[in-house]
Amino acid sequence: MPSNLKSGVFEGIDRMAVICYLLIVLFGCLCITSASSEDSTGGLFSFGNFYMKQLVWVGVAWTFGLLVLLLDASLFHKWAYVSYGAGILCLVAVLLFGREVNGAKAWFELGPVRWQPVEVAKIATALALARLMSEYSFSISRPGDLFRVGVLLLIPLAIIVLQNDTGSGIVLGSFLFVLYREGLNKWLCIPILMIAALFIVSFLLSPIALLLLMLLVCTLSEAMMNGRWRSRIVFLASIFLGSAAAYFLLHAFLSSQASYYSCLLATTLAGVVVAAVYSFRHRLSNAFLVLGLFVCSMIFLPTTDYIFNSILKDHQRNRILSFLGVMSDPLGTDYNVNQSKIAIGSGGLLGKGFLQGTQIKYGFVPEKHTDFIFCTVGEEWGFLGAFFLLSLYCLLILRLMRMGERQEEPFGRIYCYCVASILLFHVLVNVGMTIGLMPVMGIPLPFMSYGGSSLLAFTVLLFIAIRLDASTRTFNFR
Repeated sequence: MPSNLKSGVFEGIDRMAVICYLLIVLFGCLCITSASSEDSTGGLFSFGNFYMKQLVWVGVAWTFGLLVLLLDASLFHKWAYVSYGAGILCLVAVLLFGREVNGAKAWFELGPVRWQPVEVAKIATALALARLMSEYSFSISRPGDLFRVGVLLLIPLAIIVLQNDTGSGIVLGSFLFVLYREGLNKWLCIPILMIAALFIVSFLLSPIALLLLMLLVCTLSEAMMNGRWRSRIVFLASIFLGSAAAYFLLHAFLSSQASYYSCLLATTLAGVVVAAVYSFRHRLSNAFLVLGLFVCSMIFLPTTDYIFNSILKDHQRNRILSFLGVMSDPLGTDYNVNQSKIAIGSGGLLGKGFLQGTQIKYGFVPEKHTDFIFCTVGEEWGFLGAFFLLSLYCLLILRLMRMGERQEEPFGRIYCYCVASILLFHVLVNVGMTIGLMPVMGIPLPFMSYGGSSLLAFTVLLFIAIRLDASTRTFNFR
C-alpha cells in the first residue's frame, strides 16, 4: 500500500491548494465583517449579523470538506450520473416550487436557511462531464460524442435560464476550456466565440456595417488559411461589389425600417452567389467553408433582436446597453458599478484600513457583502490587498491545473480542469463587473462573497478535486 495512504486522511493532499483556500475564506470573513458592520443587530456575537452567519457556514463547509477527504475517490466516478440526475431534479423542483429572489426563481427557503440548487448542479455537471469524457469509447472528435456533451450541458443551462438566473447559467460555458484542453478542434471553438462577438457588436453597428465587417473578417480568415493574399483581394472585391449593388438597388425601392433586413438578406445572398462562383472557378476549397460560416453568421444576426427583446429581462437588457455605452443611467443601472469604481479607486495603494471604508460603511455600494465584495477589498486593503487576493486565486487555479496534469486517470484530470474553469470564470466576471470591464451578472466571488450555499458548494467542488489528487490508487474508472 502506498505510504500516503498509511498516515491518515491529510496525507497526500495538495497543501498549497488548501492553504490558498483557507486564506481566501478567512479574508472573506474579514471583508464581510467590515461590509456589514453598520448593519449589525444585537451584540457582537449575535447570529443576526452577517459575519456570524458566515462563520457558521464556514464551519459547515469545512466539515463537508473533511467528509469529502474521508470518502473513497472511486465513489465520485461511480455516482457521477446519479448526482447529475439529482441535480437536474433539484433545478426542476426549484423552478416549480422555489422562492423568487431579485427576479430569479432559483432558491429554496427552509426556515431561516436559503439554498440555491444551481450551486449543487455545477458540481454534478462537472462530475457527469468528467465521467462521460473518460469513457473508453469517447472521442472528442466524433460528432456523436460531442453531441452527447452538448446535451449534458444544455439541459441544466436551459432550466437555469428558465429560472431567470442567466448569470449562473453562463458559468456552464466555462466548460468550453475543458473541451479545448481535451482536444476539441479549435475551428469548432471559433463559431462559438463569433456568436458571442456578433451578439455584442450587433448593438453597436448598423446592419450594413455588420455586413461589411463580416465580409472583411471572413475574407481575411480564408486568406490566412491559404496564404494567397493577392487573389483574396479580388475575392473580397467581388463580394463587396455584388453585395453593394444588391443593397443600393433594393434600398432605392424599399425605404421603410421594416424592409431594412430584407435589403440585408438580399445583399448577403448576392455576395454569397458572387463569392461562390469566384471560388468555384478558381478552385478555392476553403472558401466554401468560410462562405458557410459567413451565411450562418448573417442568419444569426436577426435572431439577436429576438433574444435581446424576448428572452432577456429589462434589467439584463439595461445592463448590457449600459456596459456597451449605448445608454447611460448614473442613478439607476450604472449606479452600482459607478460607486464600485469610486470605492476601489479611493483605496489607493494601501487602502483606508479595516472598518474604515467610507463608501462601504455608509452604504453607497449596494450588495457590498455579496456580489460586490471586491469593493471592500479595494477600498479597505488597497491595490496591495486586491493584488494579494487575486494572486491567491491565480495560485489556486494553477494548482488545480497541476493536479489535473498529474492524474493517472482521465476522470480526475477532466474534473480538476472543470473546477479550475469554474473558478476562473467566476473570478474574471465578478472582478470585471466591479471595475466596469464586464456587465453585471450577479455572480459571487468564490469563497469570499456572503452566502452559505455558495461557500458550501465551492468547498465541496474544490475538495473533491483535492481528494482525487490525493489518491494514488489506480482505479479502473472507465
